Amino acid sequence: MSATTARHIYSKLDADGTLTVGIAKQNLPEPTGSRVLIEVEATPVNPSDLGLLFGSADLENAQFDDGTITAQMPAPALRAMQGRVGEAMPVGIEGAGRVVAAGDDEAAQKLMGRRVACAPGGMYATHRIVEARDCMTLPDDVSAELGAASFVNPMTALGFTETLRAEGGKGIVHTAAASNLGQMLVKICAEDDIPLVNIVRSDEQVKILRDIGAKHVVNSSDDDFFARLKDAIGETGAMTAFDAIGGGRMASTILTAMEQVASANDKYSRYGSSVMKRVHVYGALDLSPIELTRSFGFVWTVSGWLLMPFLTQAGRDTVERMRARVRDNLTGMFASQYSARGDLSAMLRRENALSYNAKKTGEKFLVTPNG
Repeated sequence: MSATTARHIYSKLDADGTLTVGIAKQNLPEPTGSRVLIEVEATPVNPSDLGLLFGSADLENAQFDDGTITAQMPAPALRAMQGRVGEAMPVGIEGAGRVVAAGDDEAAQKLMGRRVACAPGGMYATHRIVEARDCMTLPDDVSAELGAASFVNPMTALGFTETLRAEGGKGIVHTAAASNLGQMLVKICAEDDIPLVNIVRSDEQVKILRDIGAKHVVNSSDDDFFARLKDAIGETGAMTAFDAIGGGRMASTILTAMEQVASANDKYSRYGSSVMKRVHVYGALDLSPIELTRSFGFVWTVSGWLLMPFLTQAGRDTVERMRARVRDNLTGMFASQYSARGDLSAMLRRENALSYNAKKTGEKFLVTPNG
């Protein structure tokens, strides 16, 4: 097999703050050893991709011109991103496609002609070379569309429950809970009998979760939000939160509600309750600083949570068990829904870019790189 000409989306930030997102061509060599060449059929736009793709660049006033987006990055963000200045970075964490060429290693040859899913990065591309060990073979009844999002959201949701168990927690509080990931977590917790408190921001999102069986759903837009949150935490005993919002006062609000529940029947202590309260921040829907109003004692933590470091610490046996559960439930519990689809050029059109970059519930874009 000769070299394959592939196209991929890149994101490049210049020293003056100019962000350029476009499509580049690359000649990929024939795969050797344990490597395989995948013809990418489907790859989702996840919130975790948008930080690299656009960051906080001004898309509303960007220039969209024949498959290229040119936008300006705010000065504070530019200072934080100095490490990527001048580098054209490939984008797209995960996807699925067909193996069309393979090295002579047995593991690679076994994948020849099979549809696989993987998450090596750089998947907004027509073709991608990856290691065979990083591929998950998809069942025959699973389409590329279903397999495309088999890593980030499913493994993150399962990672939450694994983290909860490792920390000895009883229940979970989850923000931005009507997302694809949040809906998966509702189903996981129901199956695993884990109490779950879901925080959303609209009545429409409340209905979405109620319709799939969520018991505790609280709307942060309601006047009595804090009282309802405290009641739900009291019923579930949830003292571990996973926060997709990041900025603002949500983490502080959750910790305060947890503390009031934990200390309700205790004798007064100026140090607060002795119950550990945890908020793991795993997203940045709000890019403002995290504001903590100290009304929750001293026994608490606010920490960052990322999928890849978690998987590294969890160990191979735990990761393989998680992947097997995902693979066995791709048509049910871990199925993702998409509101729009398009090839690489369509992904960079103004109406599509503004839509998926808004991160609205129910508006998820699926890239089909080869049309």
